[in-house]
Amino acid sequence: MTALHVIGGIAGAGGLYGDAVADTRQRLIDGAIETIRTHGLTGTTARSIAATAGVNQALVFYHFGTVHDLLQAACLAATRARVELFAERLEHVTDLRQLLALGRALHDEERAEGNVMVLAQLLAGAQADPVLAEATAASLRLWISPIEGALTRLLAGSPVSELVDTPGLARAVSAGFIGLELYEGVDPDGAKAALDSLDRLAVLVEVVDDLGPVAVRALRAKLRKTAKNRR
Repeated sequence: MTALHVIGGIAGAGGLYGDAVADTRQRLIDGAIETIRTHGLTGTTARSIAATAGVNQALVFYHFGTVHDLLQAACLAATRARVELFAERLEHVTDLRQLLALGRALHDEERAEGNVMVLAQLLAGAQADPVLAEATAASLRLWISPIEGALTRLLAGSPVSELVDTPGLARAVSAGFIGLELYEGVDPDGAKAALDSLDRLAVLVEVVDDLGPVAVRALRAKLRKTAKNRR
């Protein structure tokens, strides 16, 4: 056997080992999310995660150190996967009503997949757990970033853009949808009414954008004056 064969064999074995490690980590991440979904945060332990993932409990600590670290990784990984799909769909949005329609669709998808339950559990746990709060906040920022980009693009040139704090609006929209996802569980009709009101606001912005040049100049002056008086 030549040295090249030996090296090739070692490299091949290393690749298989790397694949196995990645597979186990992913199974633990998926297992952690599914365990939160089915048992809640209080029922999410190394034992229950390992059982859901179908692996030995010791692998939780081998790959992640602590259950907290696993939950942090799972929270970010699951959110990143969802945001990537959402961001692709955002690229095709051309107005605020389409943006809200996409938000509604995402809202329905997240509830159907049980992700609202996961989010509710993480938000509740984060209130008294700084580590979990940091992970949850980082996950929320993953959602906020593409929303802020879309709002910046959609409001560019609109008279209302001079009054709107786009980064703040992106956070308000994200927080609003999170609240609606949780609110819908106790008052579906109220949540629907809130979403309908957002649609009407989007229509109002479109009406403003369609005003003639004289009306737009007058509106801009009024908005600037209002903004100045608020300072």
